[in-house]
Amino acid sequence: MWESFLEGVQLSLRWDTFGMMSLGLFLGMFVGALPGFTTLMAVAILLPISFFVDPLVGIPFLLGVYKGGIFGGSIPAILVSMPGTGAAVATTFDGPELTKQNKGKKALEMAHYSSVIGDTVSDVVTILFIGPIALLALKFGPPELAAVIFLSLIVITITTGGDFAKGLIMMFVGIFFAMIGQDPIGALSRFTFDIFPIRAGIPLLPMLIGVFALPEMMLAVERKAKSIVAEKIDLEKSEKLTFAEFRRCFRTILRSTGIGTSIGMIPGVGQVVAAFMGYAAAKNASSHPETFGNGELEGIAGAEAANNAVNGPTLVPLLTLGIPGDNLTAILLGAFIAQGLRPGPTLFEEQSAMVYAILVAMVLANFLFLIIGYFTIPLFVKAVSIRQSVLLPLTVVFAFAGSYVFRSNTFDLIVLVFFGLFGYIAKKLRFDVTPMVMAFILGPILEYSFGQTISLADGSLLNFVFVDRPITRIILLATPVITGFLLWRSFRHKQKSKA
Repeated sequence: MWESFLEGVQLSLRWDTFGMMSLGLFLGMFVGALPGFTTLMAVAILLPISFFVDPLVGIPFLLGVYKGGIFGGSIPAILVSMPGTGAAVATTFDGPELTKQNKGKKALEMAHYSSVIGDTVSDVVTILFIGPIALLALKFGPPELAAVIFLSLIVITITTGGDFAKGLIMMFVGIFFAMIGQDPIGALSRFTFDIFPIRAGIPLLPMLIGVFALPEMMLAVERKAKSIVAEKIDLEKSEKLTFAEFRRCFRTILRSTGIGTSIGMIPGVGQVVAAFMGYAAAKNASSHPETFGNGELEGIAGAEAANNAVNGPTLVPLLTLGIPGDNLTAILLGAFIAQGLRPGPTLFEEQSAMVYAILVAMVLANFLFLIIGYFTIPLFVKAVSIRQSVLLPLTVVFAFAGSYVFRSNTFDLIVLVFFGLFGYIAKKLRFDVTPMVMAFILGPILEYSFGQTISLADGSLLNFVFVDRPITRIILLATPVITGFLLWRSFRHKQKSKA
């Protein structure tokens, strides 16, 4: 392995590899920064380019698009409260508030540095421990996955919502929305109300844009109507990130990097869960959690370090088992196969040097990421220095265009408007939509994993879960302890704030 690693380092040091990775990073950030457009769209559209070049050029190019897109989604999340990717949803909690406080540039720089650190550290961990990590991931079957997702939903419901009861209501609403369409086990239609376009389920992208972006636009128009003086955000004079602020958030960055790296090893969980878990951990560990949601830099650092730290470890189940962890790695699987590299247990035996070359290139891409991001952030800052009267119509156009071009289905526009109204009403009633969104994303995975667990248990579910699956037993026994601790902590902070 050591000889293969050294050979891989030599193979990765190519100018054409660096050039294509740089292009991929720029294109990924550009697409991610466009409200309504996603990293998944960018990687899918640019996938054919990788077929016509060497594997050590084409695959690093796609990895560059992947990395750049995940960070790029934080740019509109911070500046206009419209997450460019699902991974940037947690960034909308504090990013727009910082922008309103004339600290938009500060928030973008914190997101950039946190992303680079989280991505780099997790990539290095992936290279050093890909063997042991693969063995650990192999132990996560349907019972373990179901237990982890259940715990994640409980933690997110407690930590993101202001009221636990309202959070639970929104979580169940999200599960209901997730159940619309086909049963993942039996493939039977349910809750479709004879509406043909939703027989395959509610599309994720229009729902995300609708529930997070449109309500912000409606509220902005509402504020404009109620005030004589229009709100102005001058990002040209926005404050820059100081070293003292970065140092204060460094512990949060490292914590979230660990969370993202761990979550990235588990197929099917991904950046969205990592971002929320990183944000929740930062809030719970803070001595001033009441500042989160009101413009807290640690909230940006916690979310962005976690979601970018997932990027490298998602390749572990892909390369060692041939199992894509999410939609993006599923596309990467197609790129590997098209290049004659079949991910799976035999890949390291047959092409270990090539695999290490790609992994080393992935680490080197982060240094390009640091440089390219540093010089392009001012461009994005200038791009949103447009007057609100111009910016709002443009973001509406991007939202509708991004929702439509993903599937070229006009029904997606109806979904967009429906969830826009739903999000607006929820905000007016002080319901946090985050538990609903997370339950919608994770509901099908939870249901499918639980269904597989019941099948594997063969009529003895409790004995199977608590006796035969020790990892599942640990997670399930830890769930009420963690839940009780978080509820007690939340209650204590509320009492302090009242005092």
